Amino acid sequence: MELNKYIDHTNLKNTATLKDMEKLCNEAIKYKFASVCVFPYYVTLAKNLLKNTNVNVCTVIGFPSGMSTREVKVYEAINAIENGADEIDMVINIAALKNKDYDYVKEEIEEIRDSIDGKILKVIIETCILTDKEIIKMTEICNETFVNFIKTSTGFSEYGAKVEDIELINEHKGELLEIKASGGIKDIKTAEDMINAGATRLGTSNGVKLMECHCEEE
Repeated sequence: MELNKYIDHTNLKNTATLKDMEKLCNEAIKYKFASVCVFPYYVTLAKNLLKNTNVNVCTVIGFPSGMSTREVKVYEAINAIENGADEIDMVINIAALKNKDYDYVKEEIEEIRDSIDGKILKVIIETCILTDKEIIKMTEICNETFVNFIKTSTGFSEYGAKVEDIELINEHKGELLEIKASGGIKDIKTAEDMINAGATRLGTSNGVKLMECHCEEE
């Protein structure tokens, strides 16, 4: 297993400095991670640091609460793409989901999807505060909107990814939809458990540690 290709190497600390971003990108280049995931403020910098590499730049939209208006999220997404983002991780409007306003949730995803010029879109649903029925509903909406990934968590709520949630999503997702597990992935066993349950991306700030442990196993 080429673990590096699963990893979105992440630094979403609001205290992250230029040096932290340089370190993140250099590590991503060294280990050939799938992407770096950074706040929109650092997209242009990350794009420049990763120029002439195969590492994508991922950023977050409506993060972490998801409670911005649809118009604001669309603008954020367009601006991020203009600044060089290759992948967008958007947080759904969880209140709309809880209100069973499924049309709003679906239309918001579709508007963002249509605004980003075919770039990769991951939809963050925050599994830790959803019921199983809500997780299934969001999986169905992600199937219907033809997004690239459904993502478990922001990592800023009660807890992150759980194997049970990955398995539940995997049971209901379509063939084209992929799963990103995020939040709390701190050791190689957890990473492997997520992958075995169906995840094809891992959002983690522990990418280097995971790679060192993975290499030791091999």
